[in-house]
Amino acid sequence: MKTILFATGNDRKLGEAKLACDMFGIEVKKIKLDIDEIQSHDPLLISRHKAEEAFRLAGEPVVVTDATWNFPALNGFPGGYMRDVAEWFSEDNFLNLMRGEEDRRVSFTETISYKDAAQTKVFSKEFWGTVVDKPRGGGNSIENVVEFEGYTLGERRAQGGYSHKVEDYIWHEFAKWFNDKE
Repeated sequence: MKTILFATGNDRKLGEAKLACDMFGIEVKKIKLDIDEIQSHDPLLISRHKAEEAFRLAGEPVVVTDATWNFPALNGFPGGYMRDVAEWFSEDNFLNLMRGEEDRRVSFTETISYKDAAQTKVFSKEFWGTVVDKPRGGGNSIENVVEFEGYTLGERRAQGGYSHKVEDYIWHEFAKWFNDKE
């Protein structure tokens, strides 16, 4: 059985990784590292840097993930800064920002970067959702106010699931590649 180290402190992300990797017989081992994330408008730059730092600290092949959220009506805010913004903003803060906006779309991009001594491999996938009128579900602020395929992430979690079907995760693409990697 192949094994991959996943540098994360987020149990939701770990669960999503395990769902996809289990399909390919890949064991995911969580490693908690103190990585100083750079701030940037470029999600690929953030993820690559995070992978390089994780590899440097772990000293062995590792995978990291990062997410960016972009509201077109807000000129792409908050982009790569969502981790901090989600801690600062309440559900009502997000809803107030979108009050009166006709365009209620939100882009969520998940990026996974794998790093070993020889290479950095990046996988990225964008999902589109919409801001709801009132919070639904249980999770952090943004997860309760944006829906994908009719449900907020908070509602999916409350149902015992995750945001999308396993085959739709970027983790599925990573696991397929990693499984075939020599």
